[in-house]
Amino acid sequence: MIERNGVLSKTQMLKGVLEGCVLQIVAQHETYGYQLVQELRAVGFTDVIGGTIYPILQKLEKKSLIIGKMKPSPEGPSRKYFSITPDGRAELTAFLRDWQEINNNVKRIFKLGGEE
Repeated sequence: MIERNGVLSKTQMLKGVLEGCVLQIVAQHETYGYQLVQELRAVGFTDVIGGTIYPILQKLEKKSLIIGKMKPSPEGPSRKYFSITPDGRAELTAFLRDWQEINNNVKRIFKLGGEE
């Protein structure tokens, strides 16, 4: 569902924050696509699939925010492991600042509306 009564759906809202979440995980440790999907699911992003994450990884790599290197896997074929670049760290800092501002504004609106 793209819209719900003219309001953004959960999927649309999620697309706006997944890049920041992916950068945060990659900043914490080197990881590969499938492991990244599993980590996102473990924290509650249960609807996330590889078909969503792999294009994000490609986009971040194209923008030089992460770098991928093929490494042997203990189980089967080699995997592409991603690590964050200095530009990626700067982007992550900007994302966090912007996210906090948006989150605070939304909280204020709902508090003003009597909801919490």
